[in-house]
Amino acid sequence: MSASRSEIAGPKGARARVLRILMRSGVLVPARPDRNARQLSSLARWGATVAGGYRAAAARSPRQPAVIDERREVTFRDLHRRAVRLADGLERLGAGPGSRVAILCRNHAWFVETVVACAELGADVMLLNTGLSARATAEVLRAHQPAVVVADAEFTEHVAAARMPAPVVIAWPEAGPGSHPGYGHRAPEAVVGTVEDVIASGSSRRRRPPEVPGRLIVLTSGTTGAPKGAYRSNPPGLGAAAALLSRIPLQACESLLVATPLFHMWGLAALQISMPLRNTLILQRRFEPKAALQAISDFGCSVVFGVPVVLQRILELPPGLRDAYDTSSLRIVATSGAAIPSPVVTGFMDVFGEVLYNFYGSTEVSWAAVADPADLRIAPTTAGRPPLDSRLKVLDDHGAVVPRGVTGRIFVWNDMLFAGYTNGENKEYRAGFMATNDRGHVDSSGRLFVHGRDADMIVCGGERLFPREVEDLLATLPEVREAAVVGVPDGDSGQRFAAYVVVRPGAVLSAAHVRAVVARRLAGSAVPRDVVFVDALPRNATGKVMVRDLPPSLAGS
Repeated sequence: MSASRSEIAGPKGARARVLRILMRSGVLVPARPDRNARQLSSLARWGATVAGGYRAAAARSPRQPAVIDERREVTFRDLHRRAVRLADGLERLGAGPGSRVAILCRNHAWFVETVVACAELGADVMLLNTGLSARATAEVLRAHQPAVVVADAEFTEHVAAARMPAPVVIAWPEAGPGSHPGYGHRAPEAVVGTVEDVIASGSSRRRRPPEVPGRLIVLTSGTTGAPKGAYRSNPPGLGAAAALLSRIPLQACESLLVATPLFHMWGLAALQISMPLRNTLILQRRFEPKAALQAISDFGCSVVFGVPVVLQRILELPPGLRDAYDTSSLRIVATSGAAIPSPVVTGFMDVFGEVLYNFYGSTEVSWAAVADPADLRIAPTTAGRPPLDSRLKVLDDHGAVVPRGVTGRIFVWNDMLFAGYTNGENKEYRAGFMATNDRGHVDSSGRLFVHGRDADMIVCGGERLFPREVEDLLATLPEVREAAVVGVPDGDSGQRFAAYVVVRPGAVLSAAHVRAVVARRLAGSAVPRDVVFVDALPRNATGKVMVRDLPPSLAGS
């Protein structure tokens, strides 16, 4: 592979290397012979599915807490036993191999138990975005026709809007666990009880692995259009865990705070990697920066999985308040889901140390690259390098690999590419590599830099421009809390940039100053003619800016 070409690969996943990674992280370590035997037997019979992973964890570390949420703590043994009974109860309600179970829940233990129960059944799990409107949720439900819906009480109106006959199970009752009055103000008639009720009605009989493992259906972010359901395949084995561990040095039996929704691909990754590592998931239904720091302090969390806005909100806390929490346990803060402004990257590591890892991937390609703290210190905007057994290429519009330093389309190959959309569509492939729909370049050191989505790129006066460079520059201004830059139509040049700026409390900033700053640092065509000051950027539940919800731009504002 030529060092001058924009084609880079992670280390080859030879058996010996995979075993070293799994042993170093504690996935495979000696224990009581009976527990080791049951752990390996569970993986052999059930594979690397969620059911197999939690069965193996229950055999290896039965008393280790699997999940701690705001209401209860569940060990791996109890989670497995409850999931078996829940699987039986869901089967009595009409779920089964090949059917779909929709989950509309925030982060809590009942969410995890439902996912594991569906894997026990062989049912497909459809993870619904809690940030969708009632209308959008209803449209997704009607399009996918689940056999059972499991929803928090606060979302019963969303489910009712779908007008479906499927039974509805309440996961998080408003009045507390096991409390029937907490179904919500307009509960659909199809509510049959709570998850606790279904578990109580289920049998603990010995289950056999389904002939065909169930799949996970993850919704795309839908920041610019309607979200689509994407089939996520089960990992082919522990090699998938080794790939992530090759770039992010997680360890067994740590406490892991999930500061991103479990329905999001990055939250799901936290759940999946916690199985072989037997990590304790610390779950909070809503992210709040002080509550997150309190959880890190209370549970000695050494790992946080979050999205970039989580880092921003923590850094915005007054230093005295932030320093009041004991975060000395932190080893790893792994983020994904959006670009991180470079001031946030360096600012976060200046406060918390060399703990930051930036994961670049998507619902469709799983992972493409990971930047570790060393990468981010040298190049704060890098997406990093491919993990074990992964490759990526940067191609021109004709499919040829471009030289390093040249911007092109990013394509990825690994063992976890998605299995297509639920509507039958798929992504573009080139020689087995899947398109990410992003553009970027590889530098001379073999680090990937992502410039933005194909859809974000504008052509202004014949020049191709991406918003991220402007956003990153605006983020360095002390008056700016956050900013989003998007392309808008222009009668003269085809397209132009519009900047949406949130000013810090008490600060003063003019549109003219914004334009002047960009004009001094970037090409004239990158200067946003439209500068719109807003109180907040519209974000979805995973922190991504919802472009379609931005107000209209007005040139000269």
